[in-house]
Amino acid sequence: MSLIVRTSDFDYDLPLELIAQAPAPERDQSLLMVLERGSGRVSHRAFPDLLGYLRKGDVLVLNDTRVIPARLRGCKAGSGGRIEVLLVEENRRNDWWVMLRPAKRVKAGTQFLFDCLAGLSAVGATVIEKGVEGHCRLEFSGVADVADHLEEMGEVPLPPYITRLPNTERIDDTGRYQTVYARVRGSVAAPTAGLHFTAELLERIRRIGVNICFVTLHVGPGTFAPVKAATLAEHQMHEESFSLNIDTVDMVNRARQSGHRVFAVGTTSMRVLESAAAQNGGEFVPAAGRTRLFIYPPYRFRVVDALLTNFHLPKSTLLMLVCAFASPGAVAGRGWVLSAYREAIAQRYRFFSYGDAMLVL
Repeated sequence: MSLIVRTSDFDYDLPLELIAQAPAPERDQSLLMVLERGSGRVSHRAFPDLLGYLRKGDVLVLNDTRVIPARLRGCKAGSGGRIEVLLVEENRRNDWWVMLRPAKRVKAGTQFLFDCLAGLSAVGATVIEKGVEGHCRLEFSGVADVADHLEEMGEVPLPPYITRLPNTERIDDTGRYQTVYARVRGSVAAPTAGLHFTAELLERIRRIGVNICFVTLHVGPGTFAPVKAATLAEHQMHEESFSLNIDTVDMVNRARQSGHRVFAVGTTSMRVLESAAAQNGGEFVPAAGRTRLFIYPPYRFRVVDALLTNFHLPKSTLLMLVCAFASPGAVAGRGWVLSAYREAIAQRYRFFSYGDAMLVL
């Protein structure tokens, strides 16, 4: 008889004031909660104390995806009705799947005009297809490649729980909602565990002999979607594109062969590493494509030895991944992680994208 894991088991209550709307100005640095699987110990640190848990020869794997200004505003051609578009995935030049609001009365052939900064000629789009989950396929016009003009047209697509109230001090998310090593454009959400790193801290990590390498996974809007199915086995995971190059594969394989550890920075890096191993029967080789890998208890990990992550939404696939990693191959990690979350709430840790961090060893 298979084990049934229920979605309701991954719920918790969070005071709204602990949802981080921006990096905490009252602190010099983020907090770091450390969960040690061998001893069950839970420790409270400042984020730069991460260096004390790294050893020469370890590998730190970062996701180098870059968030694009994916939220576009405009109007329907003719009626002038206001619309909002969130770019989801590029099919080819000027051809994108998007989330559209409002979308109820939109049909194939509907045309839009978008707001642009001065100096950019009018950019339009036509709906060429309506897909599942309310997504629309748009063909853009007016520019050779709309992707090259998003800085002039778009806004940073902040998570839905982050609000910016009118008549308050402006918070510049353009730079803050981007890792310092972001390189490959394509995400609509940041790999937020990486937001804690500065260039200086990464250099200090290199100086102690830790190898730093990169994977790419473009984060889609599904990362914020709660699991609505009653059991985890019924949930359909959102699909995301990824790539894993030979340099990272060689570095990770050398570390594993020599008894050193692989640290995944963020659930996205974890999913790339474990997806590549799962696709090849446990053999860790270069890979690229798309993944729907849903990691939840019980799950046996093939590559990763330590996970650095933020504190995640209730009933989210990200929280379920952390619970699985806390007790590989078993379900006991759920209780331990949720207990740690309760402790984090009591200690006033900040949660979600601009929040504090957790290290699971």
